[in-house]
Amino acid sequence: MMNVKMQTINQKIAIEYLKFFYAPLRGEISQLSVQDNFPGVIQATVNYLKKLLLEAKVSIIAHHIKLMDMIYKGGDSYVKGMIENLFVRSFESFKKHAKIQHWKLLYQYMPISFQIIYNDQQKQDRIFFGK
Repeated sequence: MMNVKMQTINQKIAIEYLKFFYAPLRGEISQLSVQDNFPGVIQATVNYLKKLLLEAKVSIIAHHIKLMDMIYKGGDSYVKGMIENLFVRSFESFKKHAKIQHWKLLYQYMPISFQIIYNDQQKQDRIFFGK
């Protein structure tokens, strides 16, 4: 079997994936990408997922989290940093605004890599901010 090296996902490739994964946000993502605003693109996806959370669409959110993990795993250091610092960081807000059973389901379906990042962020917050 031949080993094919996957191309590292940079912000431009990540944006193309996100346009596909988040069809309702395609216009907004396109506009933000023209402005070279990758953090804005990630924030738009977070805002969309928060809206879905208010509608209790937990399985759809879980699916989108897994898609973001796929981008994260293949991402370059910039893409990974943005996902860690904006997307995964937003999980604390999800936890605060979700019903407890919805949060438990989301966490259960969350990829291990994101669980580890999220838990490390929570530990650091407790150390630095006493949360």
